[in-house]
Amino acid sequence: MTEFQNNNKYDLEERTAKFGEQVIKLCKCIKQDAISKPIINQIVRSSTSVGANYCEANAASSRKDFKNKIFICKKEAQETKHWLRMIAQCYQGKEELREIWKECQDLTLIFGKIVSSLRN
Repeated sequence: MTEFQNNNKYDLEERTAKFGEQVIKLCKCIKQDAISKPIINQIVRSSTSVGANYCEANAASSRKDFKNKIFICKKEAQETKHWLRMIAQCYQGKEELREIWKECQDLTLIFGKIVSSLRN
């Protein structure tokens, strides 16, 4: 059972927080040098932003504000997938990276579906 398979599968606030925590945990294992340090900075920022923007979406003042925050969640998840690809060049734990990437892809799809549902 992976870190992401738990009873909170449908609790997006918890799921996005756990996702950010897993990326932080991963980044702590990477030796920082001139190449990895800026990538680590970017991936931590984008991955933790997914959960922060989801919390903001839940406190949105309007439907338009909610939709905008959810769209930002999707964009940040997509950006995180890019940084995961880059961080793979600095990290040997490919299976762990694969699990985090899969969760990131799931979150991207979930937020994309929410945005498309709001358009209707």
